[in-house]
Amino acid sequence: MSLLREPMHPGEVLKELYLDPMDMGSIAFARRLDVPRTRIERLVKGVSSVTPDTALRLGRAFNTTPAYWMNMQTNYDMSVTSKLVDVTGIEPFFAA
Repeated sequence: MSLLREPMHPGEVLKELYLDPMDMGSIAFARRLDVPRTRIERLVKGVSSVTPDTALRLGRAFNTTPAYWMNMQTNYDMSVTSKLVDVTGIEPFFAA
């Protein structure tokens, strides 16, 4: 049994750890960030990814770093992609 869990989508983290405890919806939060409501709605639903622009805004809003949000997105993307892409047929290169 593995204790490692799949990484959460950053939108799920945003909703569960930040928006829900503040009792704030996507539309109100989008206004605070000065972004279209659809950006936050799609992020929270896991339909879209965190962009550098959004990461900067989230970092400022929650006193985190933009890298926190971008790394979360990268970890999620790598987890999903590693299940879809077979690299076993690629021979590694070795330095001479």
